[in-house]
Amino acid sequence: MRKWLPWAALLVMVVVALVIGTDSGGHTSQAQRVADIASEVRCPACEGQSAELSDAPAAAAVRLFITQQVRAGQTKGDIEQQLEDRYGSDILLRPPATGVAGLVWVLPVVALVVAVAALALAFRRWRGAIAGQVSDADRARVADALGREE
Repeated sequence: MRKWLPWAALLVMVVVALVIGTDSGGHTSQAQRVADIASEVRCPACEGQSAELSDAPAAAAVRLFITQQVRAGQTKGDIEQQLEDRYGSDILLRPPATGVAGLVWVLPVVALVVAVAALALAFRRWRGAIAGQVSDADRARVADALGREE
């Protein structure tokens, strides 16, 4: 039980950090919501640029549409769905978290978990291998050396 206590403490700290990091800090203004949504929407006329940063007339039209929808009380998901219906699924800069595109979100997490598990297993094996290699002669040498130091 004691050897798992530091790992449990680390897990609690990571969870707390994630909760604090994802807290939006309260309500956001309409302008902030518009900027947030526009930053995740591709400019229809530009290549790889968000509608928030683009000066193109098409990007201005998208920002105006987003502003109107935010004022009408639409959610971010509803607005993005309307934009997808109008411009296609490529309008969003971030991939959807469903279907095959969901692998983009899941695979890095799975890889991290597998890597941590592999490291933990390797450390456990190394520790066991090192402990099994210590002979009685080695222990006698260490005891003799410690006795001389005192």
